[in-house]
Amino acid sequence: MSTAKPLPPSFAGVPEPIREELWGVERLEQHAATLAASQRVRPGRLWDRRLTPRVWQNGRVLLESYRAIAASIREERAMTPAAEWLIDNFHLVEEQLREIREDLPASFYRQLPKLANGPLRGLPRVYALAHDFVAHSDSRFDEETLRRFVRGYQRVLPMAIGELWAVAISLRVVLVENLRRLAERMVRSRAAREQAEALADRLLGDGRDPEPAALLRRYEEGRLDVAFAVVLLGRLRDQDPQVTPALAWLDRRLAEQGTTADEIVALEHQRQAAMNATVRNVITSMRLISAFDWAAFFESVSLVDDTLAAHPGYRAAEFATRDRYRHAVEELARGSRRSEIEIARLAVGRAAAGAAAGAAAGAANPPASTGKAPAAAALTSAAPLGGAAERQADPGYYLIAGGRAAFERELGY
Repeated sequence: MSTAKPLPPSFAGVPEPIREELWGVERLEQHAATLAASQRVRPGRLWDRRLTPRVWQNGRVLLESYRAIAASIREERAMTPAAEWLIDNFHLVEEQLREIREDLPASFYRQLPKLANGPLRGLPRVYALAHDFVAHSDSRFDEETLRRFVRGYQRVLPMAIGELWAVAISLRVVLVENLRRLAERMVRSRAAREQAEALADRLLGDGRDPEPAALLRRYEEGRLDVAFAVVLLGRLRDQDPQVTPALAWLDRRLAEQGTTADEIVALEHQRQAAMNATVRNVITSMRLISAFDWAAFFESVSLVDDTLAAHPGYRAAEFATRDRYRHAVEELARGSRRSEIEIARLAVGRAAAGAAAGAAAGAANPPASTGKAPAAAALTSAAPLGGAAERQADPGYYLIAGGRAAFERELGY
């Protein structure tokens, strides 16, 4: 099995793009379950690692990269498809950065459960999930794949309400991070190509420059950058080796690096194709994420929502009402040291007991006829926070209404 070659000098200090083996949805589901089984999670702390400084830095680097590429365009230099995607859609990138800064306040970030082990230790668990999703999908957002990925994780380990709402912002943060890494590579590769063009101009010039050996001496140390070598090779390949000995020099330097001219050309084409695809996926995903219905996604993956839906009137309530119930579950869980799912289950259980008590009382003291059809009467009894007789049969009575105080005492809130 061959070992990976060292990074070329132009990429020294630049993290690799967030890109791993591309997996289908079934494999991603399995991976999510494996992550849940291996990760250790703890509550957030004031001194946890923060994402905000990196987000600000990413914004600065992306702006600098945009300006560098735009300057090359003004000078009418060739541009890669990846660079075109960045230039044409930079307004979308700026919008993502603005939304991240607005939607990730310190108080909310602090409440997110953090990882207690692994390379992302101290960062939010939901960020780690977004990181793996982006890595194994090559930054391509797909609603159903993401839903199954999150569901697959929760088959082993439930996620909190706040974490599920943070899936969107976490994906944005990871995509911006990935684009920053790719943009740095674009700029550095462009600089290496321009350097190679300038050297070739001098080597193939009118002879007034120093001897080729003197020009090439400065490139004897370290590894030749792949983009630099490919451009120089293209400029020198059709020259007479007797007239242009630099071609023999280039072949020798590549041989010292354990490669050949054909290999580096293939490597550069492969690298450019991968970069073009990933940048396109990042930009497209940013656009899709901005237009996506995250409220519907949340309710499709929330185990707390599934638990509250055991009450027949919950799904029929307005979104604002359901959201009030969920906020109450969050508050009670934080203040009682019980899980959110346990709080929701207890509230639904109390509602079921209230409904049973009300049914028993009604059987003992049948009311006068109201004239309503049976179906209408059933809807009335299932409606959240209906008439006085029905309130104790709804989980909202214990979460946000008259039964809240007694429920808090029961929980030890």
